[in-house]
Amino acid sequence: MLCLFDIDGTLVDTCGAGMEALVQTTHHFFGDSGPELDLAGATDLGIVHVLHQYFATEMNQYRIEAYFTYYEDRLQCLLNEGSHDGRALPGALELVEKLHSLEDVTLGLLTGNTETGAFIKCRHFGFGDYFKFGAFGSDHHDRNQLGPLAMQRAIDHSGQLHHPDRTWVIGDTPKDIACAHAFGARCLAVASGHFTKDQLVKFGANAVIGRLDEAMDIIQEGR
Repeated sequence: MLCLFDIDGTLVDTCGAGMEALVQTTHHFFGDSGPELDLAGATDLGIVHVLHQYFATEMNQYRIEAYFTYYEDRLQCLLNEGSHDGRALPGALELVEKLHSLEDVTLGLLTGNTETGAFIKCRHFGFGDYFKFGAFGSDHHDRNQLGPLAMQRAIDHSGQLHHPDRTWVIGDTPKDIACAHAFGARCLAVASGHFTKDQLVKFGANAVIGRLDEAMDIIQEGR
């Protein structure tokens, strides 16, 4: 069984530290905080695309890497400062610990965060020992393209063959659901973010829960 976790709104709530880091970075590079951003399920590379379009600025690999480097530094600083009262969400650490202890379960990340940003958040909120690989918002701007990357990296990491029909994507937004279905995986949606249980059901989640401490039975039933 492969379990791929989203981070923001699923495992953790940075209470605005991530958004503040983006605003500070955008102001640093463009001289303005830019448009209002919808971060629910977005990828960081997709956000950089939107910002360059908004400011009518040519985008290249150098500018992308410079933006991400500055953003990741600001994110780390804001979390270290404790200026935002972030937290691991209820049941998240307990669920990840239990899954990590099972020999037939492989854990990974499937997130819109950059790879470095993802592990900054994981380490800060106590998940650093559990996740060693994933697919990230710095890999592709389209979240629906991240599933096959995560599958291949799971195989490379574990040395075991994984199949989409024995894979759970665990997230909190309709984009997590669409991402799972795009590569044939199941989505366990948790109503811990901006979307209700009813909304997540309508978007096609295979199972919907209120918080992650309700997830273990559902995952075990599908093992």
